[in-house]
Amino acid sequence: MPVGGLVPRAVENAADVVVRNAKIHTGDARRPEAGALAIRDGLITAVGADADVAPLIGPATTVVDALGRRVVPGLNDAHLHVIRGGLNYVLELRWDGVTSLRRALAMLREQAARTPKGQWVRVVGGWSAEQFAERRLPTPAELNEAAPDTPVFVLHLYQSAILNRAALRAVGYTADTPDPRGGRIVRGRGGEPNGMLLAAPSALVLYSTLAKAPALEGEDRRTSTRHFLRELNRFGLTSAIDAAGGFQNFPENYAAVTELAREGLLTLRIAYHLFPQTPGQELADLTRWIETVRPGDGDEWLRLNGAGENLTWAAADFENFAEPRPELDSYEGEFEKAVRLLMEHGWGFRLHATYDETIRRDLAVFEKLAAEGLFPAGNRWLFDHAETVSPDSLDRIAALGGALSVQNRLSFQGEVFARRYGPGAAAEAPPIRAMLDRGLTVAAGTDATRVSSYNPWVALHWLVSGRTVGGTALRPRQNRVDRRTALAMYTTAGAALTGEQDVKGVLRPGCYGDLAVLSDDYFTVPEQDIPDIESVLTIVGGRIVHAAADYEGMDEELPAVSPDWSPVARFGGYQASGRGSAPAAGARQAELLGEVVAESELHRHWRVERGLATAHTQPFDPCFLL
Repeated sequence: MPVGGLVPRAVENAADVVVRNAKIHTGDARRPEAGALAIRDGLITAVGADADVAPLIGPATTVVDALGRRVVPGLNDAHLHVIRGGLNYVLELRWDGVTSLRRALAMLREQAARTPKGQWVRVVGGWSAEQFAERRLPTPAELNEAAPDTPVFVLHLYQSAILNRAALRAVGYTADTPDPRGGRIVRGRGGEPNGMLLAAPSALVLYSTLAKAPALEGEDRRTSTRHFLRELNRFGLTSAIDAAGGFQNFPENYAAVTELAREGLLTLRIAYHLFPQTPGQELADLTRWIETVRPGDGDEWLRLNGAGENLTWAAADFENFAEPRPELDSYEGEFEKAVRLLMEHGWGFRLHATYDETIRRDLAVFEKLAAEGLFPAGNRWLFDHAETVSPDSLDRIAALGGALSVQNRLSFQGEVFARRYGPGAAAEAPPIRAMLDRGLTVAAGTDATRVSSYNPWVALHWLVSGRTVGGTALRPRQNRVDRRTALAMYTTAGAALTGEQDVKGVLRPGCYGDLAVLSDDYFTVPEQDIPDIESVLTIVGGRIVHAAADYEGMDEELPAVSPDWSPVARFGGYQASGRGSAPAAGARQAELLGEVVAESELHRHWRVERGLATAHTQPFDPCFLL
């Protein structure tokens, strides 16, 4: 297509895609800014001005006029449960981005009416009570009212789950059901469960209850995964490192992404980890895996990156900040055997470690092996989360050649963390600047989908502002990062964790043609509006995998959402503010106040029903007295 004097002509090595008239942030220190680039056979072949790419435009070249928009390298979530999330995506009602509990309950009520008998309504992560205007959780009574007959399961962070009566019946919880180890079933006066489940501190009771819900099968799993990947592409994600996790079994739960990769249908590059699922059997599982495959043996679309995020269950601490830090039993013996086995066979790993107490114990094992010359033996390894890691531990991590991956879990859990540990600890959770100042590779991610939202711009906002989704300022300026550093944590640092730093995370010739054309300029948009950014065009390996706004219809077609009663079919995924087409700030402010007033009216009805107020109580205004 001829655009601005760029006329297609028959040329050798013509580009498949050209992006022009753009404000390109390349991430390449040698050429940080550009106006155009060209992609051929999945790789960038030219970066420069419009005139530099004009000779590469052939008759079949797709020319994208960015209309002066900001273009950035494709984002890479360094800790995302993308495989597990894809298997369940179309079954979940997402409250990510919803600003009022009233709206959330209305969505739930509508979805319950659409959900067939035998199926559940489930809200699984991506939200916090602090994001609602009402600043509270739904009650079991509200779930019962919204869905009297359809099982409802609502997960809130790592702390709790709320079930309606139909869900309690479906899972078989009664007065005779004992509390599971590390969890609590909250009960009423007669001993019957009231609908609240508490992690105390283990979230196993929450996840094992969720696992009783019906699952997708066959082609629906593939379709769900494809829609989840497209949802991630919507925000400019082009890569993710899957951190595995509980209830994610290999190979059966990896079959959907494996099949899609085989057919060339992945729209997100995935590097995955393997997590031994059975306590007491971890070494046997690791042994079987290392005898079968080696990390890095895949391709640029799907590749094994090592073991983790747990190597042995006993070494895992829990991140329910509403509960005290758990005291772990002795685990070093089996843990050392697992690390030794991996090092001897060229496997890297990542480790879930929330607290410095756990990190120090792990480091002691690594240092013992290092003294024998067995660690890290040229293998990549890292700690995940590390909210309370100490300066001394950071020095030890650096000395052992480790890296870190931090997530914005405190976007959603920050208030409860501060209540337990105090504002001083919250200001350094995690100590990002101290990590970077030591020259450590520090990648960023979300840990979605069971706590944080998968929206990377919410995480980038947290890195830059230090604020939660409820607006609470936790981290002072000295523990925040500037926008360029935050973006690098979401691009080049993630590539380093998978050994792909030479081909991924920057826009320069020879690198993957992965990029996002943004709805707003990340570098100039007001800080509070960073979470509202989306991609209007996402390209992975030269393929347009998401297209919106001026580019609608340019992306690859997806099969329809299945089943047709899916919450995603009705509501979609992340509930964007729609800032670009939303009413002005004053009107939006009035809308929010209206939601709170409506909530107040519900409270008034509640008081009337209990005899605490009369049905026609009138306010007294002395201005009307004569």
